[in-house]
Amino acid sequence: MPVEPPPSRFVLPEPRPGDGDLVAVGGDLEPGTLLEAYRRGLFPMRVRPRGRIGWWSPDPRGVLPLDGLVVSRSLRRSCHRFEVRIDTAFADVVAGCADPRRPHGWIDASFTAAYTRLHELGWAHSVEAWRVGEDGAAELVGGLYGVAIGRFFAAESKFHRVTDASKVAVVALVEHLRAAGASLLDVQWTTPHLRSLGAVDIPRTEYLARVAEACAAAHGGFDAW
Repeated sequence: MPVEPPPSRFVLPEPRPGDGDLVAVGGDLEPGTLLEAYRRGLFPMRVRPRGRIGWWSPDPRGVLPLDGLVVSRSLRRSCHRFEVRIDTAFADVVAGCADPRRPHGWIDASFTAAYTRLHELGWAHSVEAWRVGEDGAAELVGGLYGVAIGRFFAAESKFHRVTDASKVAVVALVEHLRAAGASLLDVQWTTPHLRSLGAVDIPRTEYLARVAEACAAAHGGFDAW
């Protein structure tokens, strides 16, 4: 079971009607602050590289309905080309997502340390796509990581080094969450890539109600299966 950390020393705001996507600036990345933020419908990202921590609540909010995943025929074939594992290489997945060569990269050392602490406490998880060679050696070629609270999962970032590897990780995540009884998969903002997998936009008011219900659930979610 995840270990509840000490509460945040900061008071995080509730997103209000009329607020833009950026709701607050400041605070820290302690485990208690991060968990309180997700429970309030917020997530952290620096306002600019090396700038202050921003707390974001997009309106509309991107979610991937667990019963609405779109898997093309070619992606279904790709799923058989990889071995999927969970929580066997969390640090390596975060490092892949934080690769400074990636365009628009924003994950710095402080974020890497913060989510590693959450993983050690049982709240953050990785879904990994591995390519296994003829000699049996496995190579991490893609994956994603995020935060699970109750029946809620917040997908934070993903990466790939081989075509379709990150998409295969998304398919595996959705299948895992379905089996575990989760109810909400947050993807923050939709992109053409995520929309091709079935992601949709919903109003922030609807998202806040759904995330509060999902986080309050005592059973189900990532660790239930």
